[in-house]
Amino acid sequence: MESPAIGADGRSRGNVMAKICLVVEFHIKEGAHEAFNTIIREHAAGTLQDEPGCERFDVLQPKGKSGPDLSRIMLVEVYADDDALAAHTANPRLARTRAAYADLISDRKIHLCNL
Repeated sequence: MESPAIGADGRSRGNVMAKICLVVEFHIKEGAHEAFNTIIREHAAGTLQDEPGCERFDVLQPKGKSGPDLSRIMLVEVYADDDALAAHTANPRLARTRAAYADLISDRKIHLCNL
């Protein structure tokens, strides 16, 4: 997918392949934070190591009023293009990871964005 790139000065830089960003929010079941956190951080490290199209994979811990909100974890993933995201989706590690955490979460929201 091509889109115009806009520089910091607001001027167009021509058409470039759009990077793809996933923002994922997980709602974690009570008592499952530690197990989920371990699984998702291993997945993030493996993705960065094995998938050259994955440019960034951050695991975020939302803050609550009095410390970490252990009921949620968020991800920010950046892929070079649609092909890189397709490769990630087809990687067997993703299916294994989803199976490993399935009983640990109550909800997952995925936001697909152009960057």
